[in-house]
Amino acid sequence: MKILQKEGDEYHLLALPNEGSNPGDYLIIEDNKAGKSLILQVMEVKYANIPGMFEEILRDGLSTRLEGDELDPFNMNSQLLILKDTKLTICKVRGIVEKGRPTPYGSFVPSRNYSTINPLAIEKLLYREEMAHPIEIGETIKKGRVSIDAEALDGRLNIITGRKGTGKSHLSKILILGLVEHGAPCLVLDINGEYVNLSATRKGEPQHKYVNKIITLTPGKSLKFDMEDMGLSPILNMLIYALDLPWNSTRTFIRVWRENARNGKLTLEELNGTLTRWKCHESIREAIQSRLYTMMDSGIFTDDPLEKVDTLELFRSIRDGGALIINLKNQSAINRRMLVELLLGKLKELLSKEAISPIFLFAEEAHLYLRDTYWDDIVTRMRHLGLFTTFITNQPSSIQETIYRQVDNIFLFNFLNDRDLEAISRVAKIDVESVKLIVKELPPRHCLIIGDAVQNFPLVVNVRSLDVDTMGETRYFFKTR
Repeated sequence: MKILQKEGDEYHLLALPNEGSNPGDYLIIEDNKAGKSLILQVMEVKYANIPGMFEEILRDGLSTRLEGDELDPFNMNSQLLILKDTKLTICKVRGIVEKGRPTPYGSFVPSRNYSTINPLAIEKLLYREEMAHPIEIGETIKKGRVSIDAEALDGRLNIITGRKGTGKSHLSKILILGLVEHGAPCLVLDINGEYVNLSATRKGEPQHKYVNKIITLTPGKSLKFDMEDMGLSPILNMLIYALDLPWNSTRTFIRVWRENARNGKLTLEELNGTLTRWKCHESIREAIQSRLYTMMDSGIFTDDPLEKVDTLELFRSIRDGGALIINLKNQSAINRRMLVELLLGKLKELLSKEAISPIFLFAEEAHLYLRDTYWDDIVTRMRHLGLFTTFITNQPSSIQETIYRQVDNIFLFNFLNDRDLEAISRVAKIDVESVKLIVKELPPRHCLIIGDAVQNFPLVVNVRSLDVDTMGETRYFFKTR
């Protein structure tokens, strides 16, 4: 390869037919005289526009129709064949290597005369030191093994996004199981029932290393809350933000709650009974009672001490590594919002008291059940308390731009829609053009990783397979016949 020209942070390289590269590949320009190297990432490969090539291609097309012997005493034809397949490789500067250490910042102009250009196995350059908590993700286009350090997710905000069916949930399962193996607790809000068999193989057999660490809870069955255990603050959050209880009614409910707490009667039936006798405006009574009836009908509350879940002990049960899967499939929209408000409200309370260790939250399609004001709360205040979130979505535009601006890692699968790509690329740690050129060409199960997990060197990875029961696969009509 040879340097043709430089335009801003973009290099155009001439490559012979046997020097093939693909979008996402890395190259290194080593300037032996300067003692530095330039790291480039391939954005696009196209034919070199060599003067006279258009006429030569036309001549070839015409010559195939003519009869006769072709004389080529100077063997020019073989050279023309090489010129026809010479490629123009367009690259972006991703960093430099100086004194043997890569950095994603800085640049220099290498010599055309004293530089050599070679393929770069970026994963070997990035991960020369042994990781403390490796999670194997997959391999590069050139078959180099790729792992990320679990510490790159610790205290971070992550987004996994891409078109439907490209492998988002598959990657999130790899991250969850990797975190569990390293002793981290995880909470998964599973809206489609894709994670409920995470401890089983594809054949449905239990995986013994996960079987006691993956706990699946179905609201109304294995997950029921007790009013006293849940506490006033999470219940208020649910009433206000999920059930839209007006402020005047909220103040009355707080007084009713405190009265019942003094008498040791914090059950739905007792609260409703006290409210019936309470001196207040009838509209306030009706507003509160209608919410209490909704709570009773939801099936997620119980007054039976044998059915209730102790939330503190539940979260403590995974403190040495485990995952709580909250199966939100088949739950109504109002039930989903109630559950999420309760769980996150209780989590905030327990984390602020340091009653439980920090926890990793995985939220599938969070825009369907998270109120807008909770987005900022999760990624700012709750992150400082110890809740580290990974959002998984196929609608990147549903996530607020203020959230994107705080993202530490993006795992980006294939998108064809420019609007979706622009929503991400505006705040990604690389330029818009790079995101569009690479992501549109990604095949299924391949993702572009951007951020701290890859030391800010964007990396295309073929995500590895996983021997778990994949509940998220789409059901088809004709494949069953």
